[in-house]
Amino acid sequence: MNPIIKTEKISHVYSVDTPFERVAIKDVDFEAERGEYIGVIGHTGSGKSTFIQHLNGLLVPSSGRVLYDGNDIRASKAATRDVRFKVGLVFQYPEYQLFEETVFKDIAFGPRNMGLSETEIDARVREAAGFVGLPDAKLEVSPFDLSGGEKRRAAIAGVIAMRPEVLILDEPTAGLDPHGRDEILGNIDAYRRSTNATILVVTHSMDEIAKSADRLFVFSGGEIVISGTPRAVFLRGDELRQMGLAVPKVTEIAHRLRDAGVAVSADIYTIEQLATELASMRAAIRGGGTNA
Repeated sequence: MNPIIKTEKISHVYSVDTPFERVAIKDVDFEAERGEYIGVIGHTGSGKSTFIQHLNGLLVPSSGRVLYDGNDIRASKAATRDVRFKVGLVFQYPEYQLFEETVFKDIAFGPRNMGLSETEIDARVREAAGFVGLPDAKLEVSPFDLSGGEKRRAAIAGVIAMRPEVLILDEPTAGLDPHGRDEILGNIDAYRRSTNATILVVTHSMDEIAKSADRLFVFSGGEIVISGTPRAVFLRGDELRQMGLAVPKVTEIAHRLRDAGVAVSADIYTIEQLATELASMRAAIRGGGTNA
């Protein structure tokens, strides 16, 4: 299967030929398949935010190429414009970018720039609002009258309304309470299940990404230093800690149980996995007692 999006040794240097010149990312090779859920993690300044802005052409690589469906996204102005509708990017705290008179108009902004008919725009707005859990009654109010969580959902809907085949979100749950975080992550997963879109989530929350991602890419010093399944990545917990990162809290709990002599697996990274192991151990103990 060909990757839907791929980078070939992209690098980006800020403030070239000045005293402030800085290499943000260096020789990054990356690819994602259609329908994959990708987690991008790394400490502040590791290069992950610079990296994702190359994927829809907002930043131009100093060297290397970004390919969408096998084609260079900077082959022409038309190609770059086209990829910005196919690769949707939701910045951190996107609610600060709401600006229209009504929620409907805000969500419609992207589809209208695509040159769609009013009928199609209306359908896309209502579809996107449905994905993020905004009822029709909210579409005619000012976005500034929404709650914080509703504003976040409206901003995400504005990107979803363009029906991107790749949806990139930078810290989508930052600042939300646990209920709000669960809702947003559920909205994102609903969009993926319905459309088979590729999802990239930049996050500091290891617990959230461990439950959702098919693969993780760890950035440090502007490079991808670890990649693989959550299981494979979190087994390298000592390396993650050296980079200033953490492992899921449940992984830490599992390690402490092992240190205390409880024979749980070393590769636990979700609560469900730990619960299953402990339940199996409890059943085995009960079975042993019955046999005795």
